[in-house]
Amino acid sequence: MILLSFDTEEFDVPREHGVSYTLEEGMEVSREGTNRILDVLRAHDVRATFFCTANFAEHAPDVMRRIMAEGHEVACHGCDHWEPRATDVEQSKRRVEQATGLTIHGYRQPRMFAVSDSELERMGYAYNSSLNPAFIPGRYMHLREPRTWFMKGKVMQIPASVTPWVRFPLFWLSLHNLPQWLYHLMVRRVLSHDGYFTTYFHPWEFYELNEHRELRMPYIIRHNSGKRMAQRLDRLIAMLKARGQEFITYYEFVKRNTH
Repeated sequence: MILLSFDTEEFDVPREHGVSYTLEEGMEVSREGTNRILDVLRAHDVRATFFCTANFAEHAPDVMRRIMAEGHEVACHGCDHWEPRATDVEQSKRRVEQATGLTIHGYRQPRMFAVSDSELERMGYAYNSSLNPAFIPGRYMHLREPRTWFMKGKVMQIPASVTPWVRFPLFWLSLHNLPQWLYHLMVRRVLSHDGYFTTYFHPWEFYELNEHRELRMPYIIRHNSGKRMAQRLDRLIAMLKARGQEFITYYEFVKRNTH
């Protein structure tokens, strides 16, 4: 089983590098990137989960309608990606539900920061996907956490996939920068070991970042961005479909493993 996900947020990475960037500018980038992602998914007839900030849901209603019309799941990704707050667990659910008319079942904290498990349970979330249990110094160093899904109270925790033993991360930066044959090899290793694979990307990766050096994006982010990233996602999906893998949403995964 394949659980593809996209952190569908307003593009704010330039601000991390000292570039002034408005919400409107960030939304323009993310709208374009999200539509490029949706084109790839539609071409393969596969579904994914879009973790949306309240900002994105409210400022891109046309893109949100397309996400829903094409059968994808909408989950929460906080309110303002730049300034996560403890109240986001509650406020993002209410705002995204109001913007979409859906009942939201899942949450992912911006930048995979820690989030209150008790608050997630109080708000009725079925799952939380805010953990990258990788061997990377910093916020992704979670060697004591399980690699695969587990329960905390009533909320399923769905970590991003990492390789067995070494815990090499197979998230967005890996697909950007590794030879694609090597990335595919490690994905197949995870599938063989765990029985499922889950990863995440961002809309702004599918924007032509190399054409905008004024944004001061590091090379590891700019590398293979835009159309090249869409091609890499296309080849990844094609490889997995050729091996008979099923693509499901996160909430479908929860229901299959808890009922």
